[in-house]
Amino acid sequence: MRNPAIVFGWGLLAAWAVACHCSRPAAGAEDSDKLADDARRLASVRFENGPQQYAGTAYLWLGDVDIRLEIDVKPAGGQVLELLWGSKNDRRDALVTINGKALKISSGGYDGFRWLPIPVPEGVSAPRYEILLQRADDKAAFFGGVRLIGPSDAATAADLQAAVHKIRVTTSAPTRPSAFPEMQEIWDREPPAPQTPLPEASEEAAFRLAEKHARQANEQFFRCRRFVDGWLHQADATTGLIPRNLSRDRDIWNAQDAAADNYPFMVLTAALTDRELFEGRMLEMLRTETKLTCRVGRLPDTWSFSKQAFASAQVNLGSIVFGGSEYVKDGLLPLTEWLGPSPWCDRMLGIVDDLWSQAPIETPYGNIPSANVEVNGEMLQSLSRIYWMTGDEKYLRYAIRLGDYYLLGDRHPTRDATSLRLRDHGCEITSGLSELYTAVSFALPEKKEAYREPIHAMFDRILEVGRNEHGMLHNTINPKTGQHDDGICDTWGYNYNGVYTVYLIDNTEAYREAVRKVLGNLHEHLTTYHWGSADEYADSIEGAINLYNREPVDSAARWIDSEIKDMWSVQGPDGVIEGWHGDGNSARTGIMYALWKTQGLTVQPWRADVRVGTVRRGDTLYVSLTADKAWAGRLLFDRPRHKLQMHLPLDYPRINQFPEWFVAQPPSLYAVRHVGSQKESSLRGEALHAGVPVELKPGVELRLIVSLRK
Repeated sequence: MRNPAIVFGWGLLAAWAVACHCSRPAAGAEDSDKLADDARRLASVRFENGPQQYAGTAYLWLGDVDIRLEIDVKPAGGQVLELLWGSKNDRRDALVTINGKALKISSGGYDGFRWLPIPVPEGVSAPRYEILLQRADDKAAFFGGVRLIGPSDAATAADLQAAVHKIRVTTSAPTRPSAFPEMQEIWDREPPAPQTPLPEASEEAAFRLAEKHARQANEQFFRCRRFVDGWLHQADATTGLIPRNLSRDRDIWNAQDAAADNYPFMVLTAALTDRELFEGRMLEMLRTETKLTCRVGRLPDTWSFSKQAFASAQVNLGSIVFGGSEYVKDGLLPLTEWLGPSPWCDRMLGIVDDLWSQAPIETPYGNIPSANVEVNGEMLQSLSRIYWMTGDEKYLRYAIRLGDYYLLGDRHPTRDATSLRLRDHGCEITSGLSELYTAVSFALPEKKEAYREPIHAMFDRILEVGRNEHGMLHNTINPKTGQHDDGICDTWGYNYNGVYTVYLIDNTEAYREAVRKVLGNLHEHLTTYHWGSADEYADSIEGAINLYNREPVDSAARWIDSEIKDMWSVQGPDGVIEGWHGDGNSARTGIMYALWKTQGLTVQPWRADVRVGTVRRGDTLYVSLTADKAWAGRLLFDRPRHKLQMHLPLDYPRINQFPEWFVAQPPSLYAVRHVGSQKESSLRGEALHAGVPVELKPGVELRLIVSLRK
């Protein structure tokens, strides 16, 4: 159970029937204790001891707990249950069961808390109310309180004037059935101890842990593969493209969402788990998208399935630039980092070239594509990597225009701005500038010196006023005054990527310590904190994995293991996660997590019952492989992708990368020993990249020890 049960006693939550003067239930938390002239508050409670707060209001979240309410009021006609419903500018869902009658409720679309009235279903008859609040299939609701409102009938109201009505609130771990119960049994199953354990106890322990990692990785690959199936089932019948979302915007494909966030990680999942799908339908979707949606050169625009034409008759260059930039940075760039040269890489370069051929915004440093800080941050990230990948200096020149604009002009993120957003749709600039700083440090040292002071000033100020006592970053700060909002951002790791990158370049120890501090506090600070969606979990976990790869703080690993379960908890049996474009980000992070547990090893052909996991100790890797049925294939080892495919001079942390773990270096020689037999071979790194032939017997674990020959 993730959180201990929280029990609010009778005395703490007792509420008296009180009258007030307003025409309807209050719309905001600030009016929460008022009552209408024609209604009576029969009972109420505020979750003041709730473990989390938002907008100054303590609350309970259905992602963490089921909430049970006992109200010692006899149900009667005209009574209304009201929930102090929280929203972060999104819609949320809850299953409300009132004395055995279940209602699925959806509300939100504002920021903060508002009272939501729920009429008591007809026919409820019992001595008192027994109410259960649970998570529904979609985004879990959170509540600041509950109240029961009586009818306006004068006679009834008179009877209630002297009454004292109480609410008892208890919480428990959420009861949430697994979407894949047969697989869940396998993932949760601890195998029996071997009849003949290895003589060396530490080696036996390593293989036992590797087997657990194999089950953890298998769950990620399986769930990601089901995610692909779920979304392909929703694809447009004519074009084969996926919609933006499964509720609103089912009729459109767009670049900044469907293409940037969802489709690329369908492609990557297929590359790892279904090569026929990868080389077939995934590639065909790319070709269709390129053929249909290019509107300004190679820049894509939103496509309507019902019209089978562009959604808008007018060309909006700003919107098209934004979509193209998102598609490149969030989707095509991480695909290229994993796949290397491919049709997706070609599409990326075409979009980037046309973004800069348009570049309508004039600056003293040359034209740039946008005045939007998110677009420019994305471009800084993309251009800095593409420069090294291609060796084409034009991409570095483009990036320097942006670097000069922000670091040498009057757009400095902390000196000149009165608001700096550290969460998504703002945080791109901090890590983007750090990526450019890395590029010029190796390519143009004189430009690095010009940037050094302003980039340190930016991160120094963020660390000074932008984080709480645990190192977590606020959503938005005013760098001039030091003011900030009360929340914390799920993209904290994206900002710390930049902090750590500058540490790698300049050896600024305070920056490294800032990263170690936040990693060391994750388990304490965030285990009982909830993000608003699976996508927010995905971004937060991604940041932790990326930084843990560089600074392996043990408590951070335990936190990642805990939170990945919450990220997947909303996935349905059809594979769909939350039914919007953010689903792809869960698959992205799931793959990152799986590759951590395998240390970058994958199998081809993948099959749902084949499980591989590893434990690394120095230059030695302990590998566990099992399959429920006979299997023959290849075990592929990771390569130094940042060097071989991207030609980066430094493997610095960057958004949407897939960290390298146990990397087989091309010229090095490795020993591969089959435990329990005399079989041992010596293979070069290149051979490990191509894959070690493996045969598995049903239900029999194969153990390998792979070590670098000195």
